[in-house]
Amino acid sequence: MSAAQARDAIAAARVLVIKVGSSLVTAGGAGLDAAAIDRWAAQIAQLVARGYRCVLVSSGAIAEGMQRLGWKTRPQAIHQLQAAAAVGQMGLAQVYESSFAQHGRHTAQVLLTHADLADRERYLNARSTLRTLLDMGVVPVINENDTVVTDEIRFGDNDTLGALVTNLIEADCLIILTDQAGVYSADPRKDPAATLIEQANAGDPWLETIAGGTGSAIAKGGMLTKIIAARRAAGSGAHTVIASGHEPDVLLRILAGEVLGTALNASTATLTARKQWLADHLQVRGNLHLDSGAALALREGGRSLLPVGVKTVSGEFERGAVVSCIDALGREIARGLVNYSASEARRIAGHPSSAIASILGYIDDLELIHRDNMVLTDPAA
Repeated sequence: MSAAQARDAIAAARVLVIKVGSSLVTAGGAGLDAAAIDRWAAQIAQLVARGYRCVLVSSGAIAEGMQRLGWKTRPQAIHQLQAAAAVGQMGLAQVYESSFAQHGRHTAQVLLTHADLADRERYLNARSTLRTLLDMGVVPVINENDTVVTDEIRFGDNDTLGALVTNLIEADCLIILTDQAGVYSADPRKDPAATLIEQANAGDPWLETIAGGTGSAIAKGGMLTKIIAARRAAGSGAHTVIASGHEPDVLLRILAGEVLGTALNASTATLTARKQWLADHLQVRGNLHLDSGAALALREGGRSLLPVGVKTVSGEFERGAVVSCIDALGREIARGLVNYSASEARRIAGHPSSAIASILGYIDDLELIHRDNMVLTDPAA
């Protein structure tokens, strides 16, 4: 993909994850920078009004807590970091809510851990919640739940979280705002000959070799974590832009196609990457045996799998597990992420979707497997 094509793809993005770093949110550690936060809120509010779906991943809870508690350096003890996060989260949420309210938008605080995204059922619940908030025009503000975990504080960072959220909601683009103009050929603080890299392929190994360490005493991550985050985001087909949060109207200009920062483009389309992930990288937990009509609908029509087309269910699995779709001859024709557990699937199998609520007493989805979460493994069978 050429530089022009990469910028065109980013300009065409409609689902965005925007990550802002601690040094930006807290003005280098001197407390929350309400004016800067308001500038981002104004831009994001404009984007939402234009039809964009925006999720904001914000650092700053620990840094704000440190400022409130009068700590000058980041502590090493886990319980002190958790205490700082608990104190700082209050101020962070308050400032974001106030800033977005001035621009007519509600925010929602969402605290996640890596464990939430590793567990399939919690992953699906988080995705459903975020999608619902986006449908309502609410801007989710996401941070790691630092008060209840230890490994995320010790090893995690919000660049990684931004990439995981990008994968979670299948965003088109991850925008990482930092205190640098983008990715340089060398550390510009040490090498005056360093040049800004305007475009590269996410995941190219040479990018990691030129990335340095953390840039400040407040920020947890450095350019290396941003490079790795871009590689993660590319796994689901999302492009990444790493740019300076100090640039005026930086978000609006990036999405207008202006060359700002470094564009790291994904080489695989979103749908293709997701289908490949489903087909090759997840263990199958059970089988749904289909009637001929359902098998034909999947094979030729690209339809979702409805419970009415399922004859029997084998295996034990929970909601969000990967299951195989088996035709009348015993051949796997597809696999995908199931929306109901095995016991629930057995109860609603053979029934129309309109009967799910009366059978189970509730309804999560109309489909057993949505077509977006399914890949054909033997379409010619």
